[in-house]
Amino acid sequence: MLGNSITPAFTVLLFGLANLFADSVSMSLGNFISLRSQHDQYNAEKTKELYEIKNDKEQEKKETLMILTSRGFNKIDALKIIDLYSKNDEYWAEFMMKYELQIPDPESENPYLTALATFLSFLGFGFIPLIPYFFLKTADINLFLLSIIFTLSALILLGILRWYVTKLSAIRSIGEIVAIGIVASSVAYFVGTFFR
Repeated sequence: MLGNSITPAFTVLLFGLANLFADSVSMSLGNFISLRSQHDQYNAEKTKELYEIKNDKEQEKKETLMILTSRGFNKIDALKIIDLYSKNDEYWAEFMMKYELQIPDPESENPYLTALATFLSFLGFGFIPLIPYFFLKTADINLFLLSIIFTLSALILLGILRWYVTKLSAIRSIGEIVAIGIVASSVAYFVGTFFR
């Protein structure tokens, strides 16, 4: 009887931890590759812009004039700004990156730190639903129900964190996270029923 009650809990822990670490690594590496790709794209396009500024300045001036006038500057003021930009190729290239190509500068984001933060966040929040299986393994407690409560608590905590960072409505910040979490965990549970 005791062996039967331990085996499902051990199975949940085993698969839960394996999945948790696999997902954490996958998400962090995906984030790392994505950010590195953004850096590579930005640097390649910036190099191209710098080349155009150095080798076809008049064309770049025409493009800059169009951008500035489309943003509300009159032609005289726009030409003054262009004259200033032409004294600093690096800044001019950054301006063109932002307003002509509309590529945000990712240089302030460190891919290694972002990947580590993703890994630790995913691991931390993903571990919460497994807590009952680690610390509350007694025969008279429904571990699955307790895990659902812990999962809901983790989702609410994540929603509160989102609300704090984004300053959006608390109901929207928490509600969307909880709703997405419920859908995702329901799908996982439904798929899991096929492997009983």
